[in-house]
Amino acid sequence: MSPARRQRSGRAQTAADGARGPTALPLRPAVALLRGLQGGLGRGLGPLEALAGAALGLPREARAGLEGALRRLEGDFSEDEWGFDEGFADAVSPLLEMMYDRWWRVEALGVPNVPAHGRALLVANHAGVLPWDAAMIAVAVMREHPLPRNVRFLALSWAFDLPWLSTAVRKLGGAAASPYNAIRLLEQDQLVAVFPEGARGIGKDWSERYRLQRFGRGGFVEIALRTGAPIVPVAVVGSEEIYPKLADVRPLAKLVGAPYFPITPTFPLLGPLGAVPLPSRWRIEFCEPIETASLGSEAADDRRLVLELAERVRETIQERLLTGVIERGSAFVGRRGPFRDARRSDRLR
Repeated sequence: MSPARRQRSGRAQTAADGARGPTALPLRPAVALLRGLQGGLGRGLGPLEALAGAALGLPREARAGLEGALRRLEGDFSEDEWGFDEGFADAVSPLLEMMYDRWWRVEALGVPNVPAHGRALLVANHAGVLPWDAAMIAVAVMREHPLPRNVRFLALSWAFDLPWLSTAVRKLGGAAASPYNAIRLLEQDQLVAVFPEGARGIGKDWSERYRLQRFGRGGFVEIALRTGAPIVPVAVVGSEEIYPKLADVRPLAKLVGAPYFPITPTFPLLGPLGAVPLPSRWRIEFCEPIETASLGSEAADDRRLVLELAERVRETIQERLLTGVIERGSAFVGRRGPFRDARRSDRLR
């Protein structure tokens, strides 16, 4: 992590810990951003030009961050072999922190359970169409861990087929979801986030929210066993409400190459404004890690063990999701403040 980003994260954490009163949602800037984007596209501007002009409606720091990120999207800057650009991550950080603090009012619990060094596999539930959950997990680790570090995350392949989004995802630390990529990242001692629900997670109907889908055949457990990486279950409450899926238009999904084309209360009714994620209240809990190194890499071939560990992780996340939904209270109304959970004390020691 760059010194500038570390300093900004420290300032933001101090402010967040000291301010527990009601937090105003930046509704007006978000609406102005989308209206400006819509107007720019209507005038025939390119996507990046239109977004740069629309950024004028954002708060100063977020606007500066977005403008810096757009410059790095267009320019030729240093990246690692995966396409990760730490300068881009630094530039977009103020915008993501605004979403974290003011839009979704995220509360993170158990962050010290994330290993400070070496390889580790974060295993989380998945929702929200776009990888906002991965972004907020990354912000939580960067903001609230005693030793902040970058999170690499695996995303569905369709995200890499979309212009500009694919570049942004890579520059933020994303890689196409595959066992090969996960193993390579872990062998490089990276902190890697995976979402075993895959497309089934983002395709859940509103009535199925917070009911975990099947975790496949335990591929993430095999990866952890082969690399000796500890598994950290992560329960994300809040992402299910940002794009409430009421229906799915499969022909349009095939047209754009996405697994789903959701109909939500705001999209496509409000046009581009409907793409604004709803301001739900989030709660991200990092559970106790499950050690795998002592089992040896050959344990990855033990199907019974693999399935047992996969089910253990799934049950842990499901239980913490249900508890988290209850402890959060209202999905949209309420201030950013401590949830009633004794385990939050680990952040204050």
